[in-house]
Amino acid sequence: MVRVNATLFITALLLLILPAGCKHAKTSSSNSLSGDLVIFHAGSLAVPFKEIADSFMVLNPGIQVKAESAGSLASIRKITDLNRPCDILASADYSLIDKLMIPAHASWNMKFAGNEMVIVYQKDPLKSGTINQQNWHSILLDPEIKFGRSDPDSDPCGYRTILCLKLAEKYYHQPGLADRFSTKDERYIRPKEVDLLALLESGTIDYIFIYKSVAIQHKLAYLELPDSINLGNPSLQDHYSGVNVRIAGNKPGEYITQQGEPIVYGLTIPENCENHEAAKAFVELMMKNGRKIMEKSGQNNVGPFLSGNPEKLPENLKPLLK
Repeated sequence: MVRVNATLFITALLLLILPAGCKHAKTSSSNSLSGDLVIFHAGSLAVPFKEIADSFMVLNPGIQVKAESAGSLASIRKITDLNRPCDILASADYSLIDKLMIPAHASWNMKFAGNEMVIVYQKDPLKSGTINQQNWHSILLDPEIKFGRSDPDSDPCGYRTILCLKLAEKYYHQPGLADRFSTKDERYIRPKEVDLLALLESGTIDYIFIYKSVAIQHKLAYLELPDSINLGNPSLQDHYSGVNVRIAGNKPGEYITQQGEPIVYGLTIPENCENHEAAKAFVELMMKNGRKIMEKSGQNNVGPFLSGNPEKLPENLKPLLK
């Protein structure tokens, strides 16, 4: 009996089932790509980025993708504060790259995906059967109900939660609503939004403010919020900008103000990138073939649009821009 090497067999099988565009990527990118490809990315990108990374490593067997998931602010500070080498940085809020990385730590910023805020819950938690777009704020403020959110100084989902609550004050004509939420259940604040999922599954908390994509990826029940609140409608840019929140900057005692705006993700290849050829090839594959993966994962495609210095954008990525 002929024995077939299992690794070669799996690789061949994956190449057969990958989209035609991915097959082309293998011939257009260099088969000589090798080494580690270090990616720091937002927690809400963990599922789609793993799928894209797995495809990339099949196409480039010499590459080992090493992805680190964290809140976007925490990910950026690994570069700006800790000087850790990074080949690709992907943030859940594109504006953080503009404000905290360009021009010292990056030259350009590609906006590539959108999202919206929802409230996630277990299918049978206390009062979940009655929650709706009109009463959710009253239910979550009930002393018997516990809700979780992420840290606004580490994670965009955290400060977007505050922005949603400030928009809710206007929508429901409830002055002080955001302040009432901010002083409740502070012990359930976590560094990034996906850290809250275990608390929900264990029944420690009843509800979570989180991205719709995370709810879809983990097959969780969720309540959609009105467009005037959820930060997911690009046409409501002016409305969202009527609220803001102050968060920690790069240095102790330094703060930046985040205006309300539609949720848009951004990525860049930082100045301290150590595997530039692999980084360029990964971003190209992601923008060409990873868009369907992002959509399947609950994140609508945006652009891609560019901010920063367009002259510094790698040549292979320029044709991707709209």
